Amino acid sequence: MSTPKSAKIDGRRLRSERTKQLIIEAYIALAEEMSPRVPTAAEIAERAGYSVRSIFERFPDIRALQVAAIDYSLAQVSALGPPRGADGDRMTRIVSHVRTRGETCERWLPLWRSLIVNQGDSPEIKARIRIARDRVTDRMEMMFTPEFSTLPAEERRQMLIALEALTDVESWARMREFFGLSFDEACLVWTQTIARLLPKPACGTA
Repeated sequence: MSTPKSAKIDGRRLRSERTKQLIIEAYIALAEEMSPRVPTAAEIAERAGYSVRSIFERFPDIRALQVAAIDYSLAQVSALGPPRGADGDRMTRIVSHVRTRGETCERWLPLWRSLIVNQGDSPEIKARIRIARDRVTDRMEMMFTPEFSTLPAEERRQMLIALEALTDVESWARMREFFGLSFDEACLVWTQTIARLLPKPACGTA
C-alpha cells in the first residue's frame, strides 16, 4: 500500500523541524563554548551533523539563528514552571527566588554574553533581551508581593530596578568569576542583600 501524500508531507515537516532544533542546539552549545565570539556557519554545521546548506535552508542568516536560539532558551526557562516557594514566608521566598535565579544565570551566562556583545543594531535581539529582563522583574513582583504591597507605585518601581540590577547575569558572573565565590556563597550574598533591601511585609502577611 502506498503512503498517503499528506503523511509524507507531515513526515518531511517533522524531520525538518527536528533538523532545525538540532541546529539551534548546536548553535547554543558552541556559543556557550566560544562566548562572546559567534560561531560560524561551518562550525555550527559540523556540530549539528548537517551541511551549511541545511542551515541556510532554515535560517536566512546567522542573526536569524541567534534570534531562534534566544526564543528556544527563553522557552526552556519558562518551562521551569511557576516560582517555587511563592506561598512561603519571607525568607523562604527570598531563598527560593535567589537559588532559581542563580541556576538560570549559570545556564544563561555564556549565551547572554554572546548576545550582548553581538546584538549590534538588531531590533529582534534587543527586544528579546528586554523580554528576558522583564521576566525577571515579573517573577520578583510575584515572589515578593507582600513586600511590594507596602510601597507606593514609584518606590515599588525603584525597588524593582534596584533588585533587577542586583540580580543581573553579569552581577552573578562577577561573584562567581572575579570574587571566586561558590554557587552557595553567591546565593548567600544575594539572599542577605535582598533581605536588607526589601521592606517588611504588611502586618499579618507572611
